Amino acid sequence: MINKTKIFLKTKRLIITNFNEDDYEDLFEYLSDKNTYKYEPGKPISIEIAKKLCLERSKNNDFLAVKLKNKLIGHIYCKQIDPKEYMTWEVGFIFNRIYQGKGYATESLDAVIEHYFKNIKVHKIIAECNPKNKASWKLLERVGIEREGKLRKNVYFKQDVNGEPIWQDTYIYGKLKI
Repeated sequence: MINKTKIFLKTKRLIITNFNEDDYEDLFEYLSDKNTYKYEPGKPISIEIAKKLCLERSKNNDFLAVKLKNKLIGHIYCKQIDPKEYMTWEVGFIFNRIYQGKGYATESLDAVIEHYFKNIKVHKIIAECNPKNKASWKLLERVGIEREGKLRKNVYFKQDVNGEPIWQDTYIYGKLKI
């Protein structure tokens, strides 16, 4: 299902909005960096894949572009999960490492959470992250998303030299609309 609702959020320093097709060079800048995938599934992308992703992302609200002036510095994933009647949305984020540690992720995630709770029928926002990704879970906690549990060796994104899964744990986070 394509959701064509335009989103435009402005914070003190940032613009959070729908992707544009021409965001591909900035998206490529951080999704072509192998360090981006330390805790994420996938692998570095080509410029052609970046163009394709921007075109796909421009057609819905699943991924929101976080921009500093006109520069795409990261994105936030926010999508309703099934079953729809539970009114639960999952969030995730990836930021260009050049712009990490400056509060941009906190500022933008705060704005997105506030927008979804105020303007969309959301009961709960959830997130998952690798316990080793301290920056990620610290960010979730900074914006008021609470750790609800830990799943042991429940997922893998990479395999060892023998093709065997490298299992990892997952922290589960949630925030209820109050």
